[in-house]
Amino acid sequence: MTSRDAGAAPARAHHLFVREMRPADLPQVLAIERDTYPTPWSRAMFLGELARRGSTGLVAIEARRVLGYLMASQYAEVWHVLNVSVHRLRRGERIGARLLEALFAKADGRSDCGFTLEVRVSNDPAIRLYRRMGFTDHGVRPHYYSDNGEDALIMWRGGPPAEEP
Repeated sequence: MTSRDAGAAPARAHHLFVREMRPADLPQVLAIERDTYPTPWSRAMFLGELARRGSTGLVAIEARRVLGYLMASQYAEVWHVLNVSVHRLRRGERIGARLLEALFAKADGRSDCGFTLEVRVSNDPAIRLYRRMGFTDHGVRPHYYSDNGEDALIMWRGGPPAEEP
């Protein structure tokens, strides 16, 4: 995730709403994706993930513009957050937080549902956001990112599954 969601939300984001991603949203989603990541997902990757049972895509919309998106897959009682990104000019407006809140709402208040994600260890703004949203650190995946070999911090909200003895 790349986001500067630190601090209070400016008034500017008050007309924003979050809904399920549609294929028609993909041109705008892909523009954000390409601007954000050194190895962006392709259109086919987004369509494939959206077609998978248990996967969801959410978009944050304002005036018919996609300002951010989230991709996640549910496996049993765990949601794996795959991708969260916010338009470069709109970071710092709590858009990433709104997307995560919408995903949490999909759990319907079930206390047994957990959420996990990986984030670049150098992505301090995203790590701060995730911690504010209730995620805690649960290890590191060495050399996780293929573009530069950077480590990924593993984070959980609701706790990881029971550890093996």
